[in-house]
Amino acid sequence: MKITWNGLSCFTIESQDGILVLDPYQDGAVRGLGHLSLTADKVLCSHEHSDHNGRENVSLTGNKDSFPVSFIDSWHDDAKGSKRGPNRIYIIRTEGMTVVHMGDIGCSLTGEQYSRLKGCDVLMIPVGGYFTIDGKQAADFVKKISPRIVIPMHYRTAKHGHAVISTVEPFEKLSSNVVQLDGNSLEVLKNTPAQTAIFTLD
Repeated sequence: MKITWNGLSCFTIESQDGILVLDPYQDGAVRGLGHLSLTADKVLCSHEHSDHNGRENVSLTGNKDSFPVSFIDSWHDDAKGSKRGPNRIYIIRTEGMTVVHMGDIGCSLTGEQYSRLKGCDVLMIPVGGYFTIDGKQAADFVKKISPRIVIPMHYRTAKHGHAVISTVEPFEKLSSNVVQLDGNSLEVLKNTPAQTAIFTLD
């Protein structure tokens, strides 16, 4: 399985089950990120904000994918959606592994919800705060979920990301087995070591 970060919370997953894009952004929705042009068999959006619902920037192949996908409905804020609306957590199973994309999670989860996520192979989690949980809250989620591989998302870099959100550093300081990747892709196998993978996007 190959996971590619396209910026903010947008990822491409390529596996034997097909090509899946999560949370593509619309043109102009994210500082420093230009036009997004991707190809996939399926697109999933965690919610309908412009930095997460740019379906028009993903060309569909027309091929039928084989990804088993389930989800958990949650909130984009800590007030049951009254500030920013709903959020959907996606649980994707492929090649004998489970990948979780938390979307713009802004609320706590129930014990039953945590149990559905616990022990996943890959956890993509926002860490920038302001619109979502922040680095400390994300670290608490990681402790409860115990994923093998953690991929932080929805944070600000020098070149891109919303100006009001944090960088990845506060979360990184609370994380273990941090690996700074040279690029924006990661090959994930069943025996890939436990790590917090921080991607590099020019």
